[in-house]
Amino acid sequence: MGINLPNFLTSKSKNKRMNEFQDLDHIDGVSISTLSANLYKDTRDDVVLFYFREGANFASVYTQSKIISENIKWNLNQKSKKIHSLLVNARNANCFTGKQGYKSLEKIAELLSQKLSERQLEDEEYPKKIKPKEIIFGCTGTIGETFPEDKIKNKIPELIDKIKYTQNKYIWMKAALGIMTTDTQPKMAMEICNIGSSEIKIFGVAKGSGMIQPNMATTLAYIFTDADLPNDLLKKILKKNITTTFHAITCDGDTSTNDMVSIFSTGKAKHSKITNINDEKIKDFDLALNKVLLNLAKRVVADGEGASKFISINVENCKNEDDAKKIAFSIANSPLVKTAIAGEDPNWGRIVMAIGKSGVILNIEKLSIRFGDILIVQNGKINPNYNEAEASSYMKGDNIEINVGVFSGSKKFSAYTMDLTNKYIEINSDYRS
Repeated sequence: MGINLPNFLTSKSKNKRMNEFQDLDHIDGVSISTLSANLYKDTRDDVVLFYFREGANFASVYTQSKIISENIKWNLNQKSKKIHSLLVNARNANCFTGKQGYKSLEKIAELLSQKLSERQLEDEEYPKKIKPKEIIFGCTGTIGETFPEDKIKNKIPELIDKIKYTQNKYIWMKAALGIMTTDTQPKMAMEICNIGSSEIKIFGVAKGSGMIQPNMATTLAYIFTDADLPNDLLKKILKKNITTTFHAITCDGDTSTNDMVSIFSTGKAKHSKITNINDEKIKDFDLALNKVLLNLAKRVVADGEGASKFISINVENCKNEDDAKKIAFSIANSPLVKTAIAGEDPNWGRIVMAIGKSGVILNIEKLSIRFGDILIVQNGKINPNYNEAEASSYMKGDNIEINVGVFSGSKKFSAYTMDLTNKYIEINSDYRS
């Protein structure tokens, strides 16, 4: 079958809620092809092509790391108003590959544009000549290894031959599996919404399991919609919704060199023209996009390398959102907090420690801490009715909520993370073998 079965079938994820996959079906204007270019030792899909027959408006946000991959450099250099293809490869990050890595993308884009133009001549009534600048790339995998230009180029003709113009859940699943690295689960999400009276689809796939810390994008995620929205509006609405979704997750505090989140609008759905993000007619789309992004972001965390628990950290009643965010991530990125949760130990003292080191000025006499609904700290003191046995029992669950009340204002922020287990060390000490 060629799909990434080893990771999928050996998944240790206990989070059954995150193992449920929505029924992504056909979305007009998007075509998909996947295959193996033998980038791994085992034969599995490792190259995925998303093809937009009539082009797609698009917007992306990228990593803020000061060291970026060659494909991010390529994407930033393309100024086309429409994109005809996104090519994603696993196994190789194309980072620290220098001129070779960038020139490889140039050659692949040249060949891909040529072959897609030939496909246009075969299939379209009014064929277009697709240009290299209308192609962007996603790369994920190991940093510093020679980019496998020839292996990918040799598969371009077959990849184009396998393009499927009608999509179904199996094809989307293959695409999601094909971009995985250390992930154990494919990540897919969808929402149906309206712009005016027109039904709109929003589909998304993502990959990410380690090297996850929000810094603009955090992982690879690709969103597809049949809405007809201009590039500048897509950019604004994507950046707005990144804040509480992919900007709200962390697995290990590390920011990748390759992070990107992109949205593609095929324009196949017919609706009234939207040019302003404040237009009432786009509110339903805005909410649905946030749901898709948050769904995918949570799936990344739930599938964090070695994760056995999904952790939500809700910080409320702060003076401002920045304070709430600092406290949430101070807790989320604490190895002591994460290992205690892995050991199912309700060590709330580590939460106190993480709040204190966040740098946020607060009145300890107002502080409250809960594990789920279990009140542990109230008004800066341990709750006299706190029952350690009850908290220990709660920590055995797969989904853990840490709720912090600061009571200095009305602002809040939620962050999402996972526990830190021995499996995380095992995966990352054996990553390249």
